[in-house]
Amino acid sequence: MISVHCHNDLGVAVANSLAAIINGAGQVECTINGIGERAGNTSLEEIVMGLRTRKDFYQADTGIRTEEIAKTSRLVSKITGMVVQPNKAIVGANAFAHTSGIHQDGLLKDKTTYEIMRPESIGLVESQMVMGKLSGRHAFRQRLEELGYKLSEEEVNHAFERFKKLADQKKEIFEEDLEVIVSEELSKMADRIALKTLRVSSGTNQIPTATVELEVDGRAVAQTGTGDGPVDAVYRTIAAITQTKSKLLMYVVKAITGGTDAQGEVSVRVQEDGRTVTGHGADTDIITASARAYLSALNKLAYLAMKQAQGEQKVNLI
Repeated sequence: MISVHCHNDLGVAVANSLAAIINGAGQVECTINGIGERAGNTSLEEIVMGLRTRKDFYQADTGIRTEEIAKTSRLVSKITGMVVQPNKAIVGANAFAHTSGIHQDGLLKDKTTYEIMRPESIGLVESQMVMGKLSGRHAFRQRLEELGYKLSEEEVNHAFERFKKLADQKKEIFEEDLEVIVSEELSKMADRIALKTLRVSSGTNQIPTATVELEVDGRAVAQTGTGDGPVDAVYRTIAAITQTKSKLLMYVVKAITGGTDAQGEVSVRVQEDGRTVTGHGADTDIITASARAYLSALNKLAYLAMKQAQGEQKVNLI
């Protein structure tokens, strides 16, 4: 079998891979969201949907379940901290958005005017409000099961507590919000370091100051510190409490859903003693989300250090 492996330095990795298929290649090496060195690799979702949409031309297809593409793209973006550009083909936020009046008119008359494929074919459906402030625990568990989560009673309780707090802050809670709640709360259950309270003050004519209270191995510790900005003040204070010598390699912020009350999701990459980890945090307050992301990374570093001290093989966590 002939296999093709293309890089996207000139923006033609997908085109070259499709040309290879036409000329007999039976395998394409590709990546989700086209991630990779330099300008990246051939984009899996573009190859898959290209073949699926023009099956009559290419006379080839894959066994990929295309309805999982959008969720997989979001998962990889979260794990790597690499945000997908809005105008990215197939999985970009604007891939199925129509703002032009001419486009909207054409779309209403016939979807195929401007949509060569249906959003549903990649698992991208219009976000619907799935839960609300008055939703109970039973409805919450049932909705999570519909999303594919099988949780224990303790795990449901942890996630439901976070959900109720979010419901007090947001009018509409979407599927993406629930996914973040579950992934965050489950990862926090075994953490050595937890955020208890956070207070930050900053402005144009004052030094950013943060007061942070953490629970470290079951013991409450509080400290106040300053920084160049509110996030820097929080991170410096957390570093002072935990006495970490880690280096912050990456800090990325993005909105999970639309609206001014949307949760902000922060992704960080941290390195210490040759170990590199990523951390994620979400909240309607971006400073709180930043603190959670940093603590997520520090907890992973602490876990790796413990495993190494026990003589286990050193690994990196994502």
